[in-house]
Amino acid sequence: MHPAALTLADLLKQVTETRTKRSGPGGQHRNKTETAVTLVHMPTGIAAEASERRSQAENRVVALKRLRLELALKHRTPASPSGPTGLWRSRIRGRQLVISASHEDYPCLVAEALDRLQTTGWQVSPAAEILGVTTSQIIGLFRKCPAAWVAVNKHRAALGLPALK
Repeated sequence: MHPAALTLADLLKQVTETRTKRSGPGGQHRNKTETAVTLVHMPTGIAAEASERRSQAENRVVALKRLRLELALKHRTPASPSGPTGLWRSRIRGRQLVISASHEDYPCLVAEALDRLQTTGWQVSPAAEILGVTTSQIIGLFRKCPAAWVAVNKHRAALGLPALK
């Protein structure tokens, strides 16, 4: 299972949390208390931080969302030989993938799509066929998040493939 797809409780078991002070807007509360949160996924070393909120709890939630996306973009696992996961299938309507970039499942779906693209040599059409969606749906999944779009095109460029448009 990809780390981005872990339950919150299981992911937190694999994470170390550091709290620090950060300067900037937010007044005395932000400048005098340790509200910034940095999370590091220990098995991969991938980290995410949030410090823009005045509340440590709110920053932890934001850092967890960012960590899930970073894991999805930077960590590859072997794609399942049996096809798409149940989560992926639950998001398909016809041959369309229904998901918002702000939904908590978005990083899981990005990770699954990237893992599948890796097995197809970063060719979108074969990956889309295996995942049961159209090519434009896969491309649309990555367009929803600039970092995902950059990640896909970086992998394609490394193989001499043209960037997706």
